[in-house]
Order: sequence, then C-alpha cells, then structure tokens
Amino acid sequence: WACGRRIAFTMAEILLSLTIIGVVAAITLPSLTGNINDRTWNTQRKALYARMSQAIALMPALNGYGTLRETTDSAGATSIEDTAAETFVTAGLSKVLKINNICDSGHLADCGIASKFTTLAGSTVDEIPTTIGELNSTMINDSYNISGYGSASHSQLDTKAVAFETQNGESILLFYNPACVSNMDEMGNYYVSPKICVNMVYDLNSSKGPNTIGKDMGFLTILYPTDSVVVAPMPFNGFFDGVNDDNASSICTTNAGEDYRIPTRDELASIFANENLLDLEWGNGHLYSSTKAQPSWGIVNWVMVLPNGQFRLPMAESNWGTLCVKRN
Repeated sequence: WACGRRIAFTMAEILLSLTIIGVVAAITLPSLTGNINDRTWNTQRKALYARMSQAIALMPALNGYGTLRETTDSAGATSIEDTAAETFVTAGLSKVLKINNICDSGHLADCGIASKFTTLAGSTVDEIPTTIGELNSTMINDSYNISGYGSASHSQLDTKAVAFETQNGESILLFYNPACVSNMDEMGNYYVSPKICVNMVYDLNSSKGPNTIGKDMGFLTILYPTDSVVVAPMPFNGFFDGVNDDNASSICTTNAGEDYRIPTRDELASIFANENLLDLEWGNGHLYSSTKAQPSWGIVNWVMVLPNGQFRLPMAESNWGTLCVKRN
C-alpha cells in the first residue's frame, strides 16, 4: 500500500457527471411528472363519473326544476327570472350528492371556476361559458335550417349556469334544461338538444391549473329525464374520415391508439353540446357512432350531422367520419 497509487475523481470529472445527470433529469422529469398527472386525473375522472352516475340514478326525474319566466318591474323594464339550474342543484342534486358550496351565475369564481381555460385543440378561451347558448349557440335555437336536412326543433332554454364544489374537491359548472324530454327510440331523424337535461363542465383540481380540457378539465352530460343516461366522453384531438360498418371497430385503435374507440350515440350528443370546449375540426360534418338501429332497410349505425346536432339513420352503408373517445 505504501507504494500504491490512489485513484480518485478530479473535480472536473465530478462536475461533468453532475452536469450530465442534471441534463438527463431535466429531459425526463417533465415527462415523468406529466404521466403521473395523467394517471391521477384519469383516476379522479372515473371516480367522479361513478359518483355522479349513482347520484343521478337516485333522482326520480331530471326535468321541471326551477323557473324561467319574464318579469316586469314598476318602471316597465322586463327581465328574465332564471332559477332553473340553481334550483336543480339545491332542491335535487344536493339531496343525493355531497356538495360543499353552491354559487350562482354571478359568483362562479367563488366555487373555484377558472376565468379562462384551454380547449382540447389547444386554443385559449378567455371567458368561461355562463349560459347554454355560450356553450353551443345551436342548442338554444328554436329552428335551425341546414341545406338538405330540414329544420331543427331544439326546444332548449338558454338558462344560466350554476357552480358547486363537491366534497372531493372538484369544481363543477352546471348547465340545465328544465324542459328536457325522454328518449323515444326514434327510428327516423331527430335533434338531440331537447334530450339533454344536464351538462357539467368539471375541473378536478379547482382553478389550480393547467385548466385544460382533456387534462384536469372535462365534461359530463346527462340525457333523458327518466331512465337517464350519464356519459363523460374524452375525445381524441383528431378527425378520421372513411368510416363504415366494416372498419368502424378498428378505425380508432388504428389511428388514435388502443385506448380509443368509436363513440356511442349519446357520447356524440355530449360532444355536440360541448363543441366550444373542444374547438376541433369536424371534417365532412358527419360523425359516425357505434350505436346501431334496425329500420326496415337493415341494420345501420346512427350518424350525427353537424353543425345542427341532428341524428340520422343512413339509407345505405356510407363512408362517414368520426371522432374517437378514450375507453373507460
């Protein structure tokens, strides 16, 4: 040992090693953190969907709450008395779901609703929607004409939104249609808007951020006042053309990935209602669903026509486009 050489790292070598470790950490840490956040949000979304589905199943009917009427004061000025959404939450939903705080349309921020958010496509919206019409203006039109498809009868009231905070820490913006109607199993063209009773835009971590649809934010839609259906589609950012009965089951897994599938008819209705939250390209404006029907001419899949939210049964097999949604 007395004559042996001692081997050690020089300061330059140590600094170089630390620099390399720092660069690798800087490259991998954001991705690792993002993956952890995605898994956390996905778990929270599933839990929220399960709790909301259980709560809605306990309500006897979803329509008829609150009022929406025109009033006139002593000076002759008219205004709309709108208590529909707020009454739905206070007199209905709060009886079957644990809610910590309820905020009217003038105080949405008090329930953790962010003042702006990022759409699924990546654009920034500087003002949060406060009425159904701001969520999708087509939803409230008494009639809407589109060449070749006749006029829509939406029968949707432009009610004000209400916000509430759940016991689990989610902030939810709720839009409500007190005049929603039941599912009649139509075997012809119909418009989906009157069948949407409730639409919720949720933020899983209140206004902390990133306040982005598809990450900590999303939407949940409830259709039909009785025998209600609850859906919470998470769309892929992309439109795919050339969908037909032969390739419908594989079009999404091939183009978007194994975690994605064709949406159901009710999920497409939800996507239509939340169009302004997505800001997506719709391609040819015909969205193919996985929901089948059997009219007199054979088994076909329901197709939704944008921008008017009409569902149609095609007369024969055709090539349409579609969005894809994440599997639950």
